[in-house]
Amino acid sequence: MQTIERTITSNEVAEMVERSHNNVLKDIRNIIKQIGSTKNGESSITGEVKNHLSYFIESTYLNSQNKELPNYMLTKKGCELFSTRMTGAKGTQFAMGYIDRFNQMENHIKQQADVSNLSPELQMFNGLFKAVANQEQATKQLETKVDNISDIIATNNTNWKKDCNNLINKVVRARGGFEEHKAVRNEIYKEVDARAGSSLHTRLTNMKRRKAENGVSLSQRNKLSKVDVIAEDKKLIEIYIAVVKDYAIKHKV
Repeated sequence: MQTIERTITSNEVAEMVERSHNNVLKDIRNIIKQIGSTKNGESSITGEVKNHLSYFIESTYLNSQNKELPNYMLTKKGCELFSTRMTGAKGTQFAMGYIDRFNQMENHIKQQADVSNLSPELQMFNGLFKAVANQEQATKQLETKVDNISDIIATNNTNWKKDCNNLINKVVRARGGFEEHKAVRNEIYKEVDARAGSSLHTRLTNMKRRKAENGVSLSQRNKLSKVDVIAEDKKLIEIYIAVVKDYAIKHKV
């Protein structure tokens, strides 16, 4: 794990509990239903303010076929809640796994060198070392920005799904994290509709209907997304790429 995050994915949970990802998604969705959160976050079961987003955050990932599929980001509370569904050895294994993972995150965040007991001379040298390190970090950040601009410009119609997904994830991080994932994508889809004079929602509904008429299973139809609609129209692909690029530039990613 090269980058330490404050959440873990449902894909990782599936590996930890040795179950299929689809079954893990089913369990999470059942838990969300039981939480019974309404639009304003008030539980219809207990009357308490209880929003499932503090446990499970809707997200997506690209599979080995470069197809965008749904998943969830689990907070520490989400892992604790999910673990209540696990019993026996697997439950213990999962609990140990997510506890170790979140301890690692917390230690990474809290890990700060205590220099208060150093001599004045050593504290001076420590300050110099930090200044040099900060300068190096600033240089790396500048290089990263240049690389990111190159990534934005390089986005084309060949690998547009993967490239756009990478840029969207960077925008999400710039906006505050995975909680913004759904909002960012909805804003992008809305802008695509505005520029194209179309309705991705209507097109997606029609696509699912056509698939049903052709005998495609319900589970496969439920996996369809607005990106699949965009993929069928060259004009929409170009508009989508342009909108994603604009968002990336706007958020300086």
